[in-house]
Amino acid sequence: MTKEELQKIIAIDEGFRIELTTSTGNMDKFQEAICAFANDMPGSGKKGYLLIGVYDDGKISGMKVDDALMKRISGIRSDGNILPLPVMTTEKVQTDEGDVLVVEVTPSFDTPVRYRGRTFIRIGPRRDIASAEEERILAERCAASLPTYDTRPCREATLDDIDIDTIIKEYLPKAIDAETLATDKRPLNEQLASLRLFNMQWDCPTYAALIMFGKNPRYFMPGAYIQFVRFKGNTNGGEILNERRFEGCLYKILPQLENFIRDGIVTKRPVPISILREKDVQNYPYKVLRELMMNAVMHRDYQANMPTRLYQYDHHIEIMNPGGLYGQARPENFPHVNDYRNSVLAEMMKNLNYVNMFNHGVSEVQGLLKENQSPAAEFNVNLVTAFSVVVREPKDDDTTNVAKDVVKDVVKELSERQKIILDFIAENPTLTAKEMSEKMSEKMSEKTGIVPRTIQRDLADLQTKGIIVREGGRKEGKWVIKS
Repeated sequence: MTKEELQKIIAIDEGFRIELTTSTGNMDKFQEAICAFANDMPGSGKKGYLLIGVYDDGKISGMKVDDALMKRISGIRSDGNILPLPVMTTEKVQTDEGDVLVVEVTPSFDTPVRYRGRTFIRIGPRRDIASAEEERILAERCAASLPTYDTRPCREATLDDIDIDTIIKEYLPKAIDAETLATDKRPLNEQLASLRLFNMQWDCPTYAALIMFGKNPRYFMPGAYIQFVRFKGNTNGGEILNERRFEGCLYKILPQLENFIRDGIVTKRPVPISILREKDVQNYPYKVLRELMMNAVMHRDYQANMPTRLYQYDHHIEIMNPGGLYGQARPENFPHVNDYRNSVLAEMMKNLNYVNMFNHGVSEVQGLLKENQSPAAEFNVNLVTAFSVVVREPKDDDTTNVAKDVVKDVVKELSERQKIILDFIAENPTLTAKEMSEKMSEKMSEKTGIVPRTIQRDLADLQTKGIIVREGGRKEGKWVIKS
């Protein structure tokens, strides 16, 4: 800082941004002033200045700033008395009249800031302790202005760290309508900034851009990957049968993850649902695992070093992602209330058709599991730093196995005509023997035809074997296939 810049600061009236003092030993006074500047009660967004070595009338006192004083004042930032830690710099400015120690304090995003548990603010030129109402205002301002992690600038990164070609050729046409895109002649960084993928103030990409399109996201976020492990048995202590990592930006790994779930995890097997009909049952419905994994990568805490986990055991799968319930979501209102830890990432995944953001994913998951004859998913929402869900395979007990064998044996004993009769009943259970005989002739292409009495004998045989029953009278009744 030059002498001229110092004089401009001194010239500002000692209001909410400036405090002048000649004291060098009153550390409480200094820390209260720094705390008040960090809280920026007027909400100006302008930096505050504590000037040590200047009288109230703006004249420099002629003091000498030594290294010991510099260290004491600089140590205020990290001594733990002011929390959250203030953003501040200290600098000695030498003038002909004497030295001035300039402490520059940046307004905090995370307010209220407290010094030893008390919130200090500036009210004009006066410093005071905030009232309960003033603390509430500071807290609400923080909640309204504090950006989600994915919207924050990654100041280490540049445009070279993200896949610009993919964004231009593949993402922008999905995120912006064609007419608007065709007339948008702004520079690329401004276009990206409008989608919150670039920060103009710091001239760098946001974390959302690195998560979705980064060339090496793990360089900036070490935990930004998906870990799959297949264990033998049903605990983490079992032998590891398979292990795989999905690393890179989400734009590239999400299609890989979909294919892996479909081809590497999901299997199908037929299960009888009646005498002649079977239904394919999956060990884990593909749509269930896909929905849960997409939500895991969308809602996870990307500041954590833990990866998103997909662990498969003999009879269940566990999905865990760092970061518990967020924002308005609480254990008592889950899954009816939702909130987004990564709002920009959620919007991008919706534009790419990975999620719908309609807040009915949990109910859809439970419905698909029920349809597949699987137990309901088990959500653990009481973990403070993580969120987990367990999906179990449908049970295949001895009764089911015996039923399969019985079905095979019964079907072997039936004549071709009896199998066709069961098909007729499945389509229309109110058909009479005469109507079945007419349809049977067409079905079997027999020239002589099949008389109703023959059909009646087949129906009686099927009843004797316990395959069908008659409900109701002869005129208004119907045939029912026993399952």
